[in-house]
Amino acid sequence: MNHSQSRKAHDLSAKPLSTWCRDRLDDLLGDVSMLVHQESPSSEKALLDKTADSITTWLRDRLGAPSQLTRHEHAEHGDLLEVTYAGSTEAPVLMIGHYDTVWPAGTVDGWPFAVREDGTATGPGIYDMKTGLVTGVWALLALRAFDLPCPTVRFMFNGDEELGSPMSRPHIERAAPDCLATLVLEPGVGWDVKAERKGVGIFTVTAHGVEAHSGNNATDGASAVHALAEIIHRLAGEADHERGTTVNVGTMSGGTARNVIAGKAGCLIDIRISDQAEADRIDAVFAGLRGSDPRVRLEVEGRWSRPPMRLTPESRRLFDLADEVAASVRAPLEPISVGGGSDANFVSALGLPVLDGLGASGDGAHALHEHVIVDDIPDRVALVAGLLRRIADDAS
Repeated sequence: MNHSQSRKAHDLSAKPLSTWCRDRLDDLLGDVSMLVHQESPSSEKALLDKTADSITTWLRDRLGAPSQLTRHEHAEHGDLLEVTYAGSTEAPVLMIGHYDTVWPAGTVDGWPFAVREDGTATGPGIYDMKTGLVTGVWALLALRAFDLPCPTVRFMFNGDEELGSPMSRPHIERAAPDCLATLVLEPGVGWDVKAERKGVGIFTVTAHGVEAHSGNNATDGASAVHALAEIIHRLAGEADHERGTTVNVGTMSGGTARNVIAGKAGCLIDIRISDQAEADRIDAVFAGLRGSDPRVRLEVEGRWSRPPMRLTPESRRLFDLADEVAASVRAPLEPISVGGGSDANFVSALGLPVLDGLGASGDGAHALHEHVIVDDIPDRVALVAGLLRRIADDAS
């Protein structure tokens, strides 16, 4: 990107945006609390619909009427909110975040939003990733407060990310090519952002054996459990940590009784890969999977739910722009690589510029110690706002 070199450095600093947010921290935290208390487990359609309603109202209250709002409805999964606010550019910047969480309904009753003495705020979903949604919305508010250039922004807030984004993925892949860049509001890593993510594969292997009495007719049976144990050992050996490939058998089940040779057994497998070549290699392993007992039939089901996210030259230019903004707020950034997947993976696979981890600083995603660092929130808002401004400047 061609930066405006003639502009004075202090004019490009995003630090005043952080100060502005810090002066309004109570209001900002009020928005976070509202979203945390609006429970939205991925499997609870009624609660997801209520959350989407609340977010729509909240956007209007904070940012006014959007220039375009489309609610992509789904019978089972959370709806996707596609909300556009016109700015100084014709093409928008896409900002993605999810409002669904892994926490079951009722969790917030015993674990409400709270700001603690150690400078953290806690509550179910606060880190992953409801504070990220607030960060994106307040970034626009901050730019408006200083009357600074802001590109057209298209929010995509989805309610099925924790399930692999089965409904929202096609909409994200449709919208991203027409955008100047994509910013994903998932949690960061400390002050840093996520520039690379692993691809994710979710597979099941089911072994169909031959049942028999384990004492009277032992040779007549073909154990699905024994075959599955053999297969699990084989698959675990396909991990290659030097190439970034991990294989984890998360659950397994099978058999009917101690004295029955098992007729059926299965396991659920999570596989993470850093490049497409490894996905192709694992696919070949599954295609050639055989047990030592030919009487046991193996069935493999599953898919690569997310392609790997790589730091492409296009995304590197976007990271460099964010790095300049971050240095003006607090400190330069490091492009962190992580094992988890997100909606950023879909955009990266299209060869488009994308940056992830622009949301909250904190820890404990999907865990009872989930929290955000309160003092970091204004700086995070300023980082996103400053990046939006730079994108707008470069597009002008």
